[in-house]
Amino acid sequence: MTTMSTPIESYALLSNCRTGALVSDAGSIDWLCLPRYDDASIFGALLGDEQHGRWSLRPADPSATATRRYDGDTFVLVTRWRSAEGVADVIEFMPVDDEADAVVRRVVGIEGSVAFESELLLRFDYARALPWVRQIGDHDAPVLLAIAGPDAVAVRGPRLHPDGTTHRAAFTVSEGQTVDSVLTGDRSYHRHPVAIDVDAALQRTRTWWTDWASRVERGGPWQAALMRSMLVLRALTHPETGGIVAAATTSLPEDPGGSRNWDYRFVWLRDAALTLEAYLAHGYTEAARRWRDWLLRAVAGDPADVQIMYGLGGERDLPERELASLPGYQRSAPVRIGNGAVDQYQGDVIGEVLVALEAARLAGVTETPSSWSLQRALLAQVVEWVDRPDNGIWEMRGDLHHFTHSRAMVWAALDRGVRAVREHGLAGDADTWERLRDRVRSEIDETGVDAAGGHFTQHDSTDEVDASLLLLPVVGFCAADDPRMLATVARIERDLLRDGFVMRYRTSAGTDGLPGDEHPFLACSFWLVEQYAATGRVDDATRLMDRLCAVANDVGLLSEEYDPGAGRHIGNTPQALSHLALVGAADALAGHTGRAAHRT
Repeated sequence: MTTMSTPIESYALLSNCRTGALVSDAGSIDWLCLPRYDDASIFGALLGDEQHGRWSLRPADPSATATRRYDGDTFVLVTRWRSAEGVADVIEFMPVDDEADAVVRRVVGIEGSVAFESELLLRFDYARALPWVRQIGDHDAPVLLAIAGPDAVAVRGPRLHPDGTTHRAAFTVSEGQTVDSVLTGDRSYHRHPVAIDVDAALQRTRTWWTDWASRVERGGPWQAALMRSMLVLRALTHPETGGIVAAATTSLPEDPGGSRNWDYRFVWLRDAALTLEAYLAHGYTEAARRWRDWLLRAVAGDPADVQIMYGLGGERDLPERELASLPGYQRSAPVRIGNGAVDQYQGDVIGEVLVALEAARLAGVTETPSSWSLQRALLAQVVEWVDRPDNGIWEMRGDLHHFTHSRAMVWAALDRGVRAVREHGLAGDADTWERLRDRVRSEIDETGVDAAGGHFTQHDSTDEVDASLLLLPVVGFCAADDPRMLATVARIERDLLRDGFVMRYRTSAGTDGLPGDEHPFLACSFWLVEQYAATGRVDDATRLMDRLCAVANDVGLLSEEYDPGAGRHIGNTPQALSHLALVGAADALAGHTGRAAHRT
């Protein structure tokens, strides 16, 4: 039995690039982890109900209606509420370029007068810790301080009164009036979280986002969607470490009511490498330098110990655990923190990294002795593991296979090594890499193509297709109009299209080793747009792109998957892979090369 949960597409993101808050269109912040995306939640209603922590701020009139938007190219959210008595805006943001981790909720009276109610339930450590709460301010400047273990939160604004373990406030704004509520987090053993200058923080935050966005290349009919996607990628990129999280959330289900619930608040080397290429395609070379520095720190040591994912600071220990304190979105249990896929071997990952680092090289990011030494060490590992079966791009928890996409990325890794030596003058064993590269290509040609259908296959022991095969032309393994690719697209259209959207693979084939089903994967549908565009099927590409962009919620965010039958977002959100795939598709339709800049 499922419970009523706020639809995933109802959430907007507030972000300071270190962490993010999800606020619903009903005015409730239902997810916030401090001080990083991968820390424990203080608001966890997203994965339960209000008793697991939330902060609601909305008009007292239950019939009040709202519309919302981001303030230009920023993550400053403006929600306009209309009630019978008046109109008011709620302006919400997380200050960037600031030492304090804060959430600001400013209410501005526009017309008449509007009565508001604020309801605060703080539940630290994934709702496992009920904080000790006390008032430390005065009558004119009330401050509510909440402490549990190492965590502390101060809330300033209208005085909050206790109601059991909930705190409530009520106030009214008239035209021209402003009421600020500010939540600031810190460690409990530091000085109490200090107040911030809201006017200065708002101006600084608007300017910071606008300045960043101003460098994104303009043009094309999907410019607005591309811009918001680039902003999402930036919001998921930590400003100090350079790590890029795959999503802001954990355990939003791929199959509501089922067990396909995973923690995505980590840095997958693959997703981060693809994000890096999106940055490079739009002129952000500094992001490449920062991520390369993060990579050097994260994978330091024996290349045989390289992982597919790390923490935001490069942490290696990410054990998967199940939480009893949160019942899950629509009772989709278990809720997981950490990710057991950290121990998997996914043969494509090193190839993704080396492809991205070559793109950085071509974009003018100068190699250092350390950066090229790292790449040589990774290539040595590719050589050692060249025949090793893997779990594949989708983190299959079934049997290991020689997945065709993984083998193509092994080819790409060796290919980039050869080109680094032959075209860029770097030192390395290009002869060995070239020999193995050509051997891997021959093996894919022989065992990764279905003899009867003429299409590439998911792995060497099946005739099934997989949406990851759409990436083969993107990395230069074959041309987009290669007869095998055209046959692959035809088979994908036959087997993997569901209501006009692309599935990753057929779960009924049993390859992933998991029970249940899933929904169309948005990134895969964007990959099909790119393939269509590359083979002159512009009308098909345009129709699919329009359909996909229409799936974004009212503020332009995309989750991992989409349920076309229910018209609902599914999976963790906002999802970096969905947004970076949108960028690639928009670039392809606008005639830009994107990853093609480093194709053969």
